[in-house]
Amino acid sequence: MPQTATAAEASRVRPEWGEARRIVVKIGSALLTDRETGTLKRDWLASLVADVAELVREGREVVLVSSGSIALGRHTLGLPTGPLELEQSQAAAAVGQISLAHAYQELAAQSGLTVAQILLTLGDTEQRRRYLNARHTIETLLELKAIPVVNENDTVATAEIKYGDNDRLSARVAGMVSADCLVLLSDVDGLYTAPPGTDPNVTHIPLVTEITSQIEAMAGDAGTELSKGGMKTKIEAGRIALGAGTNMVITTGKVMHPLRAISEGSRVTWFLAKQDPVTARKRWISGQLTPRGTVFVDAGAEKALAQGKSLLVAGVTRVEGTFERGDAVIIRSADGRELGRGLSAYAKGDAVNILGRKSSEIAEILGFEGGPELIHRNDMALPRKSM
Repeated sequence: MPQTATAAEASRVRPEWGEARRIVVKIGSALLTDRETGTLKRDWLASLVADVAELVREGREVVLVSSGSIALGRHTLGLPTGPLELEQSQAAAAVGQISLAHAYQELAAQSGLTVAQILLTLGDTEQRRRYLNARHTIETLLELKAIPVVNENDTVATAEIKYGDNDRLSARVAGMVSADCLVLLSDVDGLYTAPPGTDPNVTHIPLVTEITSQIEAMAGDAGTELSKGGMKTKIEAGRIALGAGTNMVITTGKVMHPLRAISEGSRVTWFLAKQDPVTARKRWISGQLTPRGTVFVDAGAEKALAQGKSLLVAGVTRVEGTFERGDAVIIRSADGRELGRGLSAYAKGDAVNILGRKSSEIAEILGFEGGPELIHRNDMALPRKSM
């Protein structure tokens, strides 16, 4: 059985929340839109954005993963209730995305925030080149103090629309950006021993430390027309998040200021990871990806790597193999010792052209502005003795 906590323990705010510096929040369609009218719940969204602003003032970084475009678009287009054809869903998303982005932009401005829209599909988090592009974009936005609002690209997605994978997408985004915590705002305040309403003896589970078959059985298959996944996809999201070293919390979004409620000790279910995001990411790079090439570095670069710095193109002497941007490569010293592994920021062809060159020369050589790092330190795994 899962590890549980007493009611008194569950009412206290866990340190994982207070210590979380980077937080991903998933918002479902059923929370954003009125089921009867299909319109945006503007007051509720305003309260959520105010919560985000409060977290930012505390020095946190927040990424939002938002559903809602199809629900809003179908209302605008006057589409009937019930399941939509794929083409209808894509058309509804194209219309609704404009309204959704405008609402986020307007409400964020009222709280002194800047928001940015990013459209992704699950494929963008699975194909390494696209994964690296998306990761760097989100990282840059956070450095610039903007709030990325990630939406599923429903205008071109197919299986994503059919299966309603925004829970899973949010978990992949959390892993992508090495988030400390993933918040899934739901229509219930966490995981229960059975779907609420199906069993009079149902009890709330405050803490999960391992996703077992028993935990999966508790999720059931419940969902709504607007929120297709139900608790089942949230458990799947938990498996992804925990594997990436990200803690996850399921809590109700059916209250005003749902993120503030977490800080005030509202009832939730925590899923706790056994390792931190950095450790999990480095383990993934070092042990789960097949290297597509090798890069050799000079003594200066080797020393810089030992100090925890990124690998600059200026310190690379030669490359071998065939690799694309985002592929894993082995890093070797001048005498052939393996120093570590990492994700290349350049394809081999581009890498060869800029080896040993200064960062100021890269744009002129390649014809586009590229960074000075061949492998960023966040995309690198070195043995502890080399750190």
